[in-house]
Amino acid sequence: MDSLGVDGAWIFTPRIHTDQRGSFHEWFRSDEFALYTKRRLDVAQINCSVSRRGVIRGIHFSDVPPGQAKFVTCAAGAILDVVVDLRESSPTFGQWASAPLTADGRAVFIEEGLGHAFAALSDQATVLYLCSTRYAPGREHGIHPLDPDLGIAWPTGLEPVLSAKDAAAPTLAEASESGLLPSYAACLAMRAGQALART
Repeated sequence: MDSLGVDGAWIFTPRIHTDQRGSFHEWFRSDEFALYTKRRLDVAQINCSVSRRGVIRGIHFSDVPPGQAKFVTCAAGAILDVVVDLRESSPTFGQWASAPLTADGRAVFIEEGLGHAFAALSDQATVLYLCSTRYAPGREHGIHPLDPDLGIAWPTGLEPVLSAKDAAAPTLAEASESGLLPSYAACLAMRAGQALART
């Protein structure tokens, strides 16, 4: 696993074994995950979304606590996965990082307090998410993915398709002014609670 450049966001590249039958890889192993991130990921829910070309889902985040960490992969097709630091007072507040994901087994890990979004690049893209907490509508929020102040470099040549909820989401500045964003201190406390005991 390697850092994506935003604190709390990682990219995982698996070892893929191929032979005449096809390929096999381990998509998630708790011991290897913990080795790199120094924390555990308790899986409470697994989601699957299928999107057509041009669909942008996100930027989604949850209240902290309890927050929702995600381990995301593209099982079929191709996406541009995006992580945004939404943590008030974070040294990288408002910064984003992206990684292209295809059906090659790579995955992105997003800690609690970070925002997550992706754009479908293929005619159809299937995305799987391991989530640390269950979906709770009252704790789930969004930032407009096309917020010009964020300046996310979405792929050119795509006509963005947003849900009504994502299209009505506030900008980062509006969410900050309304007190909607998680605090960096709360996210660090959440990280400390997930940290592995040192022996």
